[in-house]
Amino acid sequence: MTLRHPGPLVALVALGAALFGAVVWSLSIGKGDLPSGSVLPALLRYDDHDAAHIIVRQVRLPRTLLAILVGAALALAGALVQALTRNPLAEPGVLGVTFGASFAVVVATALGVAAGQGMQMVVATLGAALATAVVYAVGRADPLRLLLAGTAFSALVASLSLGIRLLDPDAFDDHRFWAVGSLAGRDQQPLTLPTIVVVVAVVVALVLVRPLSALEMGDDVAHGLGVRVGATRTGVLVVATVLAGVATAIAGPIAFAGLIVPHLVRRFAHGSVGWLIVLSLAGGPVLLVAADTVGRLVLPVGDAPVAIVTGVLGGPLLAWVVRRQGAEAAS
Repeated sequence: MTLRHPGPLVALVALGAALFGAVVWSLSIGKGDLPSGSVLPALLRYDDHDAAHIIVRQVRLPRTLLAILVGAALALAGALVQALTRNPLAEPGVLGVTFGASFAVVVATALGVAAGQGMQMVVATLGAALATAVVYAVGRADPLRLLLAGTAFSALVASLSLGIRLLDPDAFDDHRFWAVGSLAGRDQQPLTLPTIVVVVAVVVALVLVRPLSALEMGDDVAHGLGVRVGATRTGVLVVATVLAGVATAIAGPIAFAGLIVPHLVRRFAHGSVGWLIVLSLAGGPVLLVAADTVGRLVLPVGDAPVAIVTGVLGGPLLAWVVRRQGAEAAS
């Protein structure tokens, strides 16, 4: 007899509890640990003369909120693209979309046209859209070809980005943390505009749940159910591209977050696209907050970029998915 996986509602509650624990851990842990008992008073009864309160409110809380926003955006983007393409390898980082977005920001910064946060978000989204078009034009619908195309594209634009930054290091001094996919040094930037964009994207994604669910059954079935297939496919790609672009603009290229989370929560969604989206939205922040906190602890001095932590987690998962795909194709 096999054990049934918990229902999606139970999984959502568990993820909510995990996020609460990850947030408390993030606010308590770092260079100069704070007792967990000092976190709640710092949030509710802030004293600007208390060093612990200052650390929590002005340093760790903004960084934690940034991790929540970026994690939700990347996980949702991954879930949407995987549901649309029915491809378990379809993820913004693996397909080169995040590196395309970061390359666009680097080029725009070098040209002096990406000074503000809003412009960086626009540029990153355009770069993500171009990367999506290029990778899908090369890889077509084959999962392994998409992986190879995304890897090659990522390597190319990452090298070009590094070359541009080396040519003018002073211009990119403020981007040194961002360039490697890190939340360090990015926690004091305003989050109002990115949050608004992500919230709007989430609302649109939820509106697209029903037609996207129909698309999973095939284009003919979707047509029969009255779904506008072309418009739905375009809408999903636009939402995923915007989410990947915004996340990259504010935190740099972070790969594998959109791969890890949907794979972990998919079994609890029981085939429901709606629950996959909701659980990914809850699981993404858990992953990024926990990964960023781990990154503060693994080095004796400084922080390990969150992209390195997600890479350590996502690399073996990607290898497993590719191997499973190959076994299924051979059988």
